[in-house]
Amino acid sequence: MTLTVQKLTQYADHSKKYLYKNVSLKFDNAGFYAVVGQRELMLFLAGLKSPTSGTVNFNGKNIQKIGLNKYRNEKISLLFSDGNLIDYMTPVENIMSALSITNSKHAGSKRYAMDLLSQVGVENSFLKRVVSDLSLEQRQLIALARALAVDAPIILADNPTEKLDTAAAKRLLTAFAAAAHEWKKTVIISTDSEELASRADVRIKFQDHHFVTEKLSSLQSTK
Repeated sequence: MTLTVQKLTQYADHSKKYLYKNVSLKFDNAGFYAVVGQRELMLFLAGLKSPTSGTVNFNGKNIQKIGLNKYRNEKISLLFSDGNLIDYMTPVENIMSALSITNSKHAGSKRYAMDLLSQVGVENSFLKRVVSDLSLEQRQLIALARALAVDAPIILADNPTEKLDTAAAKRLLTAFAAAAHEWKKTVIISTDSEELASRADVRIKFQDHHFVTEKLSSLQSTK
């Protein structure tokens, strides 16, 4: 699986000044990528916004030709800074709700949902509480478990550590790394912190209208 950005150009704020100019990026399977300070790029990767020119491609095919709804429903899982969960449900119910609209063989399995939550670090004592009563860190872990429950190969997380303290943010990023390396998902997050971004396999920074990629560790898929 590869996700690529090809010759993307975007003007800033409806002006003729470039935000991005003819940029290209490649995201490989089972890699953990952190994009520093550029949440706009996440909109393009998610198919929520179309660039002035250029394409975003999934396995070599323009996501526009795949169909944006099909792409978002089948190829990516989106995570937001608040978790975007169903507040009146328990963590297990949130996972089972997500599974119910997939073709997963685990649909309807409470045990599978509980195992997923345990694997990402959600404490057993929280499983019977509604998510509105839980901390933001726990909500983000539940959202990650929900993303792992479905078959989408890509996880896009928009600034998931934004409202967390440093210790909680590092724990969450460890869980994201496991999603990439152990679950073989392509994980792409945005963050405003270069320090936190350094915990990814690849850190992507913006400079002079272009992206600069810095490989920080060997990708699990290439070992």
